[in-house]
Amino acid sequence: MRLPLIKHINAFIEANDRDYVLETIETLENLAESDNVKDEEMDVIGELLSNYYGALEVNSMIREGKSQREALNEFMQRVTGSIDK
Repeated sequence: MRLPLIKHINAFIEANDRDYVLETIETLENLAESDNVKDEEMDVIGELLSNYYGALEVNSMIREGKSQREALNEFMQRVTGSIDK
């Protein structure tokens, strides 16, 4: 999960619509179910999905009234906290 990518995806959501990201997630999840996806490709798909889901989470916090900075910090603290456990 990379913060610069989450910020970039969030900017895309704000400029366009969150439905594009939801449809991209559905497409990537469907692709991941294919038997023809190699392990290296699966790793890339997983990384992309984690960034897309992170951006959606951050966007939800911003829509609830938090600043982008607050939302990003809170999200990364939660992620870091869950890794430490």
